Amino acid sequence: MARPRSDSPPLFEFIDKPDFAFETKAISGDLWPCAGLDEAGRGPLAGPVVAAAVVLDPANIPSGLDDSKRLTAAQRDALFDEVLHKALGVAVASVSADSIDRSDIRKASLEAMRRALAGLPITAKSALADGRDVPPGLACTCRALVKGDQRSQSIAAASIVAKVTRDRMMSVCGSNDNRYGFEVHMGYATARHRAAIVEHGASLRLHRISFAPFRD
Repeated sequence: MARPRSDSPPLFEFIDKPDFAFETKAISGDLWPCAGLDEAGRGPLAGPVVAAAVVLDPANIPSGLDDSKRLTAAQRDALFDEVLHKALGVAVASVSADSIDRSDIRKASLEAMRRALAGLPITAKSALADGRDVPPGLACTCRALVKGDQRSQSIAAASIVAKVTRDRMMSVCGSNDNRYGFEVHMGYATARHRAAIVEHGASLRLHRISFAPFRD
C-alpha cells in the first residue's frame, strides 16, 4: 500500500515567497471563495490569541505578502491597510487569556480561527489554515499547511492582519497599565516582562496563569 503523502515541506526545501497556487487550485476545483487562516499570539505570557480569515481578490493581490514574522513593523502596517482595502473579505476573532487558561493554547488558537472564518462577510467554500491542524467545527472544507504563511498568499495576508491587530490590542493594554511594558514586548517573555511580573504579580484577566512562570 502506498504511504500517504505528508503535507510538510521536504527537508531542506527552500521556501522563498508565498504564492497563489493553492488558491488557484481551489478556484479550478469549484472551491472558491477560499479563505486563508492564521493566528498570532500562541507564545506570549499575556493577552489573547488573535486569528484572521482573509479571502483575497485574485485580480488585486497586494504586493509583498509574506509571513508576518519576516516583515518589519512598518511593512506589516502598510500591508494590513492594503489587505483591508483590497481583499474580498476579512474577519478577525480572538480568544481571551482566561479562555486559554480554561482549555489550552492549541485549542484556543484553533477556536479563534473557526470564529474568524465564521465572521467573514462572504461564505467561503474552502479554507487554508497555517500549521498542522484543521480547526474543528468549520462550515467548509479546510487544508492545513505547515509553514502556510510562507506558502500561501491568503494565509500570509491572514498572518499580517492577525499580528497587527494583536500588537495594537497589546499597545492599548500597555497604555492602560504601564507596569509591564505590553506596548513594547506585546506580552512575550522578555527580561523586562518577567521582571515586572516578579515585582507586580499577574495582571488579572490579561496574564495567562496556566503558563510558566505563573505555574512555577
